[in-house]
Amino acid sequence: ELCPTIKNILLLDSEGKRIAVKYYSDDWPTNAAKEAFEKAVFTKTQKTNARTEAEITMFDNYIVVYKFVQDLHFFVTGGENENEIILATVLQGFFDAVGLLLRGTEDKKEALENLDLILLCLDEIVDGGIILETDANVIAGKVDSHSMDAGAPLSEQTITQALATAREHLTRSLLK
Repeated sequence: ELCPTIKNILLLDSEGKRIAVKYYSDDWPTNAAKEAFEKAVFTKTQKTNARTEAEITMFDNYIVVYKFVQDLHFFVTGGENENEIILATVLQGFFDAVGLLLRGTEDKKEALENLDLILLCLDEIVDGGIILETDANVIAGKVDSHSMDAGAPLSEQTITQALATAREHLTRSLLK
């Protein structure tokens, strides 16, 4: 029995434009294919009222679970044989973790200002399509610890944190 996998997680604005997206499969080989999928999913779901509970739809042989808040549209996609409840649990974990990280101000402006936290959030939830965590408090806690530790003195950081900080400094210096 294979473990459940996620094809992608999408966070789009109220016009269907990308805020944060992560793809975990090669089903969409080009950026144009990914954008076309995002636009098509958004168009199919925009007339629904997925504000109180997550909605589920089939689209191009994929199961898409989605939920909206303010001008943010959250989507989790799985293969046609995936369990909808598991996909909905991943969606709810992502949705709630973003709510915690944005401190209840879930709108496009706030999401863009905290894009780094949202991308870290995606990394904590799924890795390579494999679900790692669905508990919003655990996800938000890990993301918060990543963002706080970067400013701590090197002597107070763990080896992993120190390496991450060093990598970040190296990346910044190379990009200048």
